[in-house]
Amino acid sequence: MNEGMVFGGRAACFLPIILVLCLTRNSNILPVAEAIWLTIPSSGTKCVSEEIQSNVVVLGDYYVIDENNPDHIPTISARVTSPFGNNLHHNENATHGQFAFTTSESGNYLACFWKDGSFQKDSELTLGVDWKTGIAAKDWESVAKKEKIEGVELVLRRLQGIVETIRGNLIYLRDREADMREVSEATNARVAWFSIMSLGVCIAVSVLQIWYLKRYFVKKKLI
Repeated sequence: MNEGMVFGGRAACFLPIILVLCLTRNSNILPVAEAIWLTIPSSGTKCVSEEIQSNVVVLGDYYVIDENNPDHIPTISARVTSPFGNNLHHNENATHGQFAFTTSESGNYLACFWKDGSFQKDSELTLGVDWKTGIAAKDWESVAKKEKIEGVELVLRRLQGIVETIRGNLIYLRDREADMREVSEATNARVAWFSIMSLGVCIAVSVLQIWYLKRYFVKKKLI
């Protein structure tokens, strides 16, 4: 009985180490940022958006790809705006660019791209957008060099950051759900009061109609 308990305790202690080693060997388990490929039309704008919380670091890198004519790549214009419409990044006549900022409010952050006027008649082009937020935007190589950590300890730090990010997202979703519930309850209350008022107005109009018709018939000596 005691030997089984000791063996179970040792196994429980080794489980986190085994998990970390598996995560180290299979880096695909850890979330990584991947590039987004956009097709920019000959006329018009192509946008990409993401809902981000406040106080989150955002890094972006975009570049034009033209395999048919690599020596004469068309230029584009780019603009990144906040949920309130504030310009966070603006670039014109560029084949590539970068933007970096820390969000000041929660909501949808929008990045739009379009071809410059001198290339409006050309065909569509491909744009690569590398959009990183939160834990994905953190430079772990610099952290490892600065704090002199590596291997399992570095993986644990990354896992800690991922867990904190997930926890923050859950708290944000919970707050959003509470706000939406309050708005829904307030709307339901207003609709209920409006229905009661409408019913009261209908009853009052019906009573006035009956009173008027009765008075009219009495005056005409019809009843």
